[in-house]
Amino acid sequence: MVAGRMKVPDPSFVQAVRVADGALRELFEPTPLQRNDYLSGRYDADVWLKREDLTPVRSYKIRGAATAMRKALLTAPYRRRFVCASAGNRAQGVAFACRHFGTMGVIFMPVTTPQQKIDKTRQFGGPHVEIRLTGDYFDDTLRAAQAFCADAGAMFLSPFDSDDVIEGQATCALEILAQLPEGVAADYLVLPVGGGGLASGMVQVFAALSPDTHIRFVEPAGGPSLKRALEAGAQVTLGHVDNFVDGAAVARIGDRNFAILRAFAADHVLIVPEDRICGTMLDMLNVEGVVLEPAGALAIDALRDLDLRGRTVVAIVSGGNFDFERLPDVKERALRWEGRKKYYILRLPQRPGALREFLGCLGPKDDISRFEYLKKSARNFGSVLLGIESRSRAEFDALEARMTAAGFGFQDITDDTVITGLII
Repeated sequence: MVAGRMKVPDPSFVQAVRVADGALRELFEPTPLQRNDYLSGRYDADVWLKREDLTPVRSYKIRGAATAMRKALLTAPYRRRFVCASAGNRAQGVAFACRHFGTMGVIFMPVTTPQQKIDKTRQFGGPHVEIRLTGDYFDDTLRAAQAFCADAGAMFLSPFDSDDVIEGQATCALEILAQLPEGVAADYLVLPVGGGGLASGMVQVFAALSPDTHIRFVEPAGGPSLKRALEAGAQVTLGHVDNFVDGAAVARIGDRNFAILRAFAADHVLIVPEDRICGTMLDMLNVEGVVLEPAGALAIDALRDLDLRGRTVVAIVSGGNFDFERLPDVKERALRWEGRKKYYILRLPQRPGALREFLGCLGPKDDISRFEYLKKSARNFGSVLLGIESRSRAEFDALEARMTAAGFGFQDITDDTVITGLII
């Protein structure tokens, strides 16, 4: 086996994916594969985006949900109730499929799920879904859903660790190969990874039909479950997961999925920081008018870590369910990653004129975005939370030099996640 490639799968898998692909046409047309001039110019490459954010539920999750439900109804047509646990895209995909097949779905969601996601799930499912808000954390929600299945005799629809789900997600690969211009083959396929359902299905189709395509996987820094498992040579459960990239933040990749993906080397998994992803989200929104959720921006963000000059690249845009109430946080994190915003704890003398002296340290490109006394009862010195925005990292070097020369004590807390998590 060549590193970075897997053995050709059983031909029956590709045939089953073709059947699944045909069945999905009753629900939606193939999502577009679009050449992106902006990214192509940036990387001196031929960059194509597979727009899974343009399915009816704005993510690829509808593929696996509908395929698993269709196959279950074929083998057991009397089964009329399905269950899933999800706080987002999976719930919407299951709800859409329930309405299409005329069956009932019970969707368990955490109590903390944003109302926008609850409303969208109810909109897609209508009278065919019942939403139950249970638990503060997803693990609690999952246990409640599985317990309900055992008591009610309903079928639990796994989000990714399922042969039928893998088969359904793999239809995305068939569409790509049919949509590339005649005579054009992808040199690279860049895939986001969460639980592994999409990746484990697509790599099998490409191994069979486009074996020379190099595969690269992308995970967020706060949830590298595939990377750690490949490094260990066995399944790994992460002790902590950063849920910011909620569509791909998974503590343990699915067992079936890992059995397929373990053929790849660990260095084929790219790890990208959450704050950098925020910059990519804003870039695509401001330049291209494309609304992406954090997981949907993973593959695009990772392009900067590859040498793509002269290559044909397909990146999967896995979802666009973005709650715009998160936009201020996304902008904040992007600015910090770019080095254009910093936070300080400033030790300010409690005497007349001290504030005026500090303001004299600011440069013409520096802007105060936050100024808050943290300890208002201090007699000699006050601790001030100071947020500064500027044009570049170099401006902050100059600002810090001026503050030091003026005798002001300060601490840069921008990268201190403990402190910033508490007070910012």
